Amino acid sequence: MRIIRVRHNGRSFYAAITSPDTVRCLNLEEDLPDDIPLGEVELLPLVRPSKIVCVGLNYHDHARELGLPAPEEPILFLKPPTTIIGPGDAIVAPACSNRVDYEAELALVIGHTARFVTEGEALRHVFGYACANDVTARDLQKKDGQWTRAKSFDTFCPVGPWIETQVPDPQNLAVRAVVNGEVRQRGATADMIFPVAKLVSFISRVMTLLPGDVILTGTPAGIGPVADGDEVTIEIDQVGILTNHVVSEGPTDPAAVQ
Repeated sequence: MRIIRVRHNGRSFYAAITSPDTVRCLNLEEDLPDDIPLGEVELLPLVRPSKIVCVGLNYHDHARELGLPAPEEPILFLKPPTTIIGPGDAIVAPACSNRVDYEAELALVIGHTARFVTEGEALRHVFGYACANDVTARDLQKKDGQWTRAKSFDTFCPVGPWIETQVPDPQNLAVRAVVNGEVRQRGATADMIFPVAKLVSFISRVMTLLPGDVILTGTPAGIGPVADGDEVTIEIDQVGILTNHVVSEGPTDPAAVQ
């Protein structure tokens, strides 16, 4: 099932895509028709998480690309919820950065509260999967020596185009990033250093995962820069295709970015 979040006549709710041009409200308390034309709803960002938990250096080919050893444990960092945008929304490249990179990633959306879960239990806590782009101001990442500012600008976490609830094997998916029609990243979740179940279990032993929280599972080799006007598409087989475009922020007060 493909789940989106929409607004219709001033009311926001989750809906299932029932045909190429209709959706069905999943909020039982809403008194709405069974099928609503897609053209009558406003698409909203898919999720409103309490946190976005990201995993760095989680593909063998990406570690080789950077000349780094595979980590012994998952490397975790956070993005704020204000980074999330939906399909078709603009990625805003901040004026204080000279290099903004795409990173194609499989996203997990948590469906049930998870704390101290085992790997065998982990996937039962995943509601579904989506495409994501862990947008990064690469020059600021290097300048700061840590990742918070570089990963946290508004619009730096496109997620979509929907939540796919039926993915038989999350470790058997092709992942691609396409920029202006050219394939820039081509990987597979089978190459993950820490598979999905391991990540959910590991993170749940650090922090409580709440319904709606998002986990970004890492990116394969081939990361690179984008610029104003570029179109970036993240494609994950059996999950979906997420497209966003890049715009420059424009000049800002220099005192605010030093």
